[in-house]
Amino acid sequence: MITPSPDSVHTILGALHVRRLSVGRSGMEPPVVLWHSLFLDSQSWCGLQDTLAQNRTVIVIDGPSHGRSEKFAFDFTFADCVTAVEQVFDALNLTGPVDWVGNAWGGHVGIQLATRRPHRVRTLVTIGTPVHALRAGERWTKAWPLVQLYRVAGPNSLLLKPLSDALVGPESIAAQPDRAAEVMRAFTDADRRAMFHAVRSMMLRRPDMGADMARITAPTLLIAGREDSTGWRPADAQKVADTMRHAQVVAAAGSGHSSPLLIDSLTVERALNDFWSEAGRVAPNPCKPSRA
Repeated sequence: MITPSPDSVHTILGALHVRRLSVGRSGMEPPVVLWHSLFLDSQSWCGLQDTLAQNRTVIVIDGPSHGRSEKFAFDFTFADCVTAVEQVFDALNLTGPVDWVGNAWGGHVGIQLATRRPHRVRTLVTIGTPVHALRAGERWTKAWPLVQLYRVAGPNSLLLKPLSDALVGPESIAAQPDRAAEVMRAFTDADRRAMFHAVRSMMLRRPDMGADMARITAPTLLIAGREDSTGWRPADAQKVADTMRHAQVVAAAGSGHSSPLLIDSLTVERALNDFWSEAGRVAPNPCKPSRA
């Protein structure tokens, strides 16, 4: 029986909602930590947390101003996110390294955690997480106008359609309309002021993380959608993986950053289990550069 333990952990980014899922027995494996995409919340894992919790302890975090976490209506940085994560770990008495799984924004937070606090991360998994900063065209023709529109008018139909396409993808909406609508409800129901600050801080000001990826020593799995509409596809992820000590890429279905969780969950689950099984046995590739 999986036992959920909901809790609220006070951090520098407000009180973060945290759920600890456990099968009731302790094992040798470290806990799995899940952090979702920007705009969404932990509903977007679409049951992955429960599947993983059949064999592992799973920690599910709602990011600041998202889901059931406190609405933090101020700008913040990725360094702040790393500090908040450490405060969650300390509150839960997680002294050893964890297996981090991040979707989009959650992947960015994981990259920064693995770079800044390598002793905290055994393995890193990113799902739909482009490591480049917003390109000029993306920033000024798409992201910035949409963020300003949201600031003025909230989650209106002009904003919801392109955002839904980028996050869950039209194929997910067609295949699972109810689930896709449930996932997007995290955005439509969000506190507008707090969400605006989170998006401005984490998307518009997101730095390029390519150099950070090359410094990561933890085994890393990059899951990328084959049709990702933002231009982060398996071939793009592979170019980054080639600069890393121990990284691999898995292609999944979908055009949105969170599409694999909705329409290709079996690929995600299989990739995670295979990766974790291998991670403890494979040493970093000495032929790849070290920038630690």
